[in-house]
Amino acid sequence: MVGSVKYLTYLRKRCVVNPNRGAFHFRAPSRMFYRVVRGMIPHKTPRGAAALERLKVFEGVPPPFDKQKRMVVPQALRVIRLAPNRKYTVLKRLASEMGWKYEQVVDRLEAKRKVKSAVYYEKKKSLAKLSAKAADKSVKELKPINEKLAAFGYA
Repeated sequence: MVGSVKYLTYLRKRCVVNPNRGAFHFRAPSRMFYRVVRGMIPHKTPRGAAALERLKVFEGVPPPFDKQKRMVVPQALRVIRLAPNRKYTVLKRLASEMGWKYEQVVDRLEAKRKVKSAVYYEKKKSLAKLSAKAADKSVKELKPINEKLAAFGYA
């Protein structure tokens, strides 16, 4: 509620003479987040501009990054930061209420990506189990050789 009221006050700001000239109100969650981060950085200095250029923001997880390991910043987790009785909002819902049209598209693509990811993870677990089994087998087979090598100082 509070977030939507704040965003609605931001939507009222525009250039009186020619609205095409400014106060561009981005509806996509990625651009909303980008704008929030820009407000926290001295973006008019070379250092801040360079930092903003390094920032990459997307809706969902696009193809080059879907195969990379995801990280979590523990200090930024809602459970840690907010008191249990506090109200919160999700940026996706706020953006769709303010006119972002692609929530269903992103949800559909994310569901597809999660199915693929689950299949990959199951395959990875089975391969890890097989490699562990092979390592145990090789340890038993190589035991006499390793003992001979240990006698020569290769342990």
